[in-house]
Amino acid sequence: MKKQKNPCIDVCDFSTCKGWCLGCGRTREECKKWKVLKPYNLNILKKELPNRLSQIKKGQGK
Repeated sequence: MKKQKNPCIDVCDFSTCKGWCLGCGRTREECKKWKVLKPYNLNILKKELPNRLSQIKKGQGK
């Protein structure tokens, strides 16, 4: 199986009220589990990240 590219951009700031990283949109727990996520769960998360980042930029994630 092909290794999934990590979305981390080395910002790692989880100060939003929902606990999403300002850089990649993942929670701390999702970051920790990234390497062991099943492909199905990984695809779901990857589809959610752009929406989360958009919400953060609009100020809704804070």
